[in-house]
Amino acid sequence: MAVPSQPPITTQLDLRGTPCPVNFIRARLTLEGLAPGQWLQLDLDPGEPEQSVREGLEQAGHRVQSSPHPQAPVAVRLLVQRHAG
Repeated sequence: MAVPSQPPITTQLDLRGTPCPVNFIRARLTLEGLAPGQWLQLDLDPGEPEQSVREGLEQAGHRVQSSPHPQAPVAVRLLVQRHAG
């Protein structure tokens, strides 16, 4: 079975330690600067920050994927593709 490759990341944003809802607002503003279809890599704290950012971005129509953070076991990495609209 082939291992899925990571999508091409356009922009990276480290929001670990950033409180809610500031982390969601910064993620949303960063996505607004991307062209439709481009990818944003977000590093977040697990728990409420991950849940609120993920839900907000999905409700806005963006595609969100989770992946383990390669260097920080107490962090989460979200890969977000800007919606086409």
